[in-house]
Amino acid sequence: MNNRNEQWDLIIKSKNNWYQINLASIWRYRDLLLLLVRRDFVAVYKQTILGPIWLFIQPLFTSLTFAFIFGKIARISTDGAPPIVFYMAGITLWTYFADCLNKTSNTFIANAGVFGKVYFPRLIIPLSVLVSNLIKLAIQLLIFVIIWLYYFNASNSIHPQWSYMWLIPVLIFMMAGLGLGLGILISSLTTKYRDLTFLIGFGVQLLMYASSVVLPISTMPDKIKTIMLYNPLTSIIESFKFIFIGSGTFDLVWLLYGLCFMTILLALAIIVFNKVEKSFMDTV
Repeated sequence: MNNRNEQWDLIIKSKNNWYQINLASIWRYRDLLLLLVRRDFVAVYKQTILGPIWLFIQPLFTSLTFAFIFGKIARISTDGAPPIVFYMAGITLWTYFADCLNKTSNTFIANAGVFGKVYFPRLIIPLSVLVSNLIKLAIQLLIFVIIWLYYFNASNSIHPQWSYMWLIPVLIFMMAGLGLGLGILISSLTTKYRDLTFLIGFGVQLLMYASSVVLPISTMPDKIKTIMLYNPLTSIIESFKFIFIGSGTFDLVWLLYGLCFMTILLALAIIVFNKVEKSFMDTV
């Protein structure tokens, strides 16, 4: 039988380049991506009493708790801004980063059964986490904007920088890139070093206090302030506060540093991710 004229509908080839990102393949599986986004968003709240209302309750209650503990009891400065607005500005962006990091950091371990049975681009899983969390971020941003508008009209302590509002999508993009990069890098390493799974929980909490979510860096000594700014999350959160509230440290140089840091981290993470996905079933 002559098989030379046979035409195949699908040809699966090995990926030889460890630095390669097959965007065309990811686009072909966009339906799977949307399905996973729906699963991530719906399944979490399906068997809860309050359902998606938790998306409103969590940032609001956390901000009120911070305002009471750090504002009323510890009397930590909020740069003259209303405490609830100050803390909610930091928590809104931070929650997006933390959720992306936590949920992408166990990509290989949590999906080993699926990865071992069917082929699809492995990056689909962490990308679906980013998109589903982006929906949550949009809802929480809406809550923040409502509270921000109330204090903007009711007091003179908020001075938004309207000319920098266009930077908001850039800040969200940087948060997504840092969360994805750090998450898939940790996920790749946990296939061999399971100890990292125990470090993630309290490591993320410690990182929050080193990212000016609670403490404004304007009140810190210059040496500590510079150390804080070497954390790329700090410049993003400070810029977000500066744009909406008018207080905070805004410096384009540090933002560019954060963008470069995110790019390098994401590139390194994808390289490690592509290398690990070829043999992770042997170690998981």
